[in-house]
Amino acid sequence: MSDVAQLAGVSIGTVSNVLNHPARVSGTTLERVQRAMTMLNYTPNVLARSLAAGNSPILGLVLTDLANSLFIDIARGAELGAEAASMALMMSNSDGRLDREASYIATFAQSRVAGVLLTLNDEQHYGELVGRTPPDTPIVVLNYAAPTTHFCSVSVDNEHGGYLATRHLLDIGRRRIAFVGGPEALRPVRDRERGFVRAMREAGVTPALELMPDGVNRADGYAAGVRLAELVSRAEVDAVFAATDLLAAGIAQAAESRGVTIPADLAIVGYDNNHAAWDSPIPISTVAQPGEEMGRRGVEMATAETRGGPHEHGATVLTPTLVVRRSTTG
Repeated sequence: MSDVAQLAGVSIGTVSNVLNHPARVSGTTLERVQRAMTMLNYTPNVLARSLAAGNSPILGLVLTDLANSLFIDIARGAELGAEAASMALMMSNSDGRLDREASYIATFAQSRVAGVLLTLNDEQHYGELVGRTPPDTPIVVLNYAAPTTHFCSVSVDNEHGGYLATRHLLDIGRRRIAFVGGPEALRPVRDRERGFVRAMREAGVTPALELMPDGVNRADGYAAGVRLAELVSRAEVDAVFAATDLLAAGIAQAAESRGVTIPADLAIVGYDNNHAAWDSPIPISTVAQPGEEMGRRGVEMATAETRGGPHEHGATVLTPTLVVRRSTTG
């Protein structure tokens, strides 16, 4: 600013007025200062000015796993929400690691961002988060129904999603239905399992099998699919609800490699509506999560908390929808 002022022949205060209150500057002076800025290739440091004023135009976003397109949808929604609020978004990927998650949160806090959006999926991560939340940094939890004692949150009704998936299998006439989930520490998986059990009880049907592998990826699904193929050959299973699309895709691959016809022998429903479902050789029926809306709502909550004054943490729960494809309809 000093260089601009010297070249334009004005005071630093005049340069500041050109940047912040141009209406206070005469037309000729405004033009002279702007010409000096152009000649010097001067760009105002928006972040520094915002911090000096006690606010920041930046939000931080910590995602759990960019290999899952749900989190890409969340990022897209958060970016759109930030743009609408005239803010910028800094994104990072923790790969589900607590140490990376903690490091990113600390970095964002040190950078004095306006707030942090954080995707979670289990109690361990939530407990760690409560214990290391930086002071004066609003945090909004996404993909996890956090108690409003500490944070605002935006989540999806996963129990209802599990119910929708299982109800669809029942409605197409399947009765020997298996559930394949993942680590029980993952709350979304547990909630989807509860929806599965509720739908089966309402129909008066006993689950054929409930598998809880160590992970929710394609390899875990493939291992489950090998076992399911054996049960299909013995007419003990005719459908499966998988807690993620990656599990569903692995199940489909293993089952087909062992001569199981989908959906005639085995109907499959996944969860998330990500690329593993729509790119599968047999497109997989699934439960779609409103990822973009989750990200956008999270930004709205974060910006509301940064406005100052009394704030009461809130929890928003979004509704998933069923998407029917060839893995259940042929």
